[in-house]
Amino acid sequence: MIEADSLEKSYGKKKVLRGISFRAEPSTITLFVGPNGAGKSTTVKVLAGLIRANGGVARVNGFDVVSERIEAQRSLAYLSQSPSFHPRLTCLEVLRFYAGLRGVAKARCESMLELTGLTEVARLRTGKLSGGMRQRLGLALLLLADAPVLLLDEPGLSLDPAWRKRLQETLHFEAQRGKTVLVTTHLIAEWNNVADRCLLCRDGEIERELDPTDLPHNFDAGIVPGSARVPRAGFGVSPKQALDQAQLLRKTEKFANARTPPPTRETRALPR
Repeated sequence: MIEADSLEKSYGKKKVLRGISFRAEPSTITLFVGPNGAGKSTTVKVLAGLIRANGGVARVNGFDVVSERIEAQRSLAYLSQSPSFHPRLTCLEVLRFYAGLRGVAKARCESMLELTGLTEVARLRTGKLSGGMRQRLGLALLLLADAPVLLLDEPGLSLDPAWRKRLQETLHFEAQRGKTVLVTTHLIAEWNNVADRCLLCRDGEIERELDPTDLPHNFDAGIVPGSARVPRAGFGVSPKQALDQAQLLRKTEKFANARTPPPTRETRALPR
């Protein structure tokens, strides 16, 4: 279980968290969504004991993340947005190192490599891994200790669609086993109908709860769906035009069903 009660966090004069409160129950997947800078990653880092909140209380598996930090961290596993490893260590060496830290049998390392499709690169140095493979190695580490609480911060950004689907299936399986799963993302369309709950975070606060089975239609949340394409400068589009179009797409529900308009008489007459 995860419990957050009135969490506050500031960096100097900038308030990042403004009284975040929520609960995530065992056997569930909770999606924490919102635009960049909403406070999602900061909340997860507070729960993981990586940073300390200025106010409020956070508990993981019943343990206070400040006064009982060691017990809380033993109860969780955390996957960051961009996991990094010593470039000279192999995938197997990384897993065995963390297995020793968490008191896990080293035989489980091979099982995690197989689960994440990394068996063939088990003895490859992590410095030679692609971004997707590093993310999958991070997933192997997340599952290595079989912790009751799983925290994932933007886990699918480096994964291809097939492995993104595998990740979601794996998290669903872990939730069925009784684990509490919390996932942060701003790519809401990628996680439609996956979670049990979905909380919208904006400006350091939980604004409202969204329907986790109808996420692609919540464009008023100000979140860019993962399947969306934002116009880029070039090919006849100036940088200012690209920026204006991107902002417009993010603010309107028409973004959901954007289609190229049919050619008009004027556009047909334009020189090619």
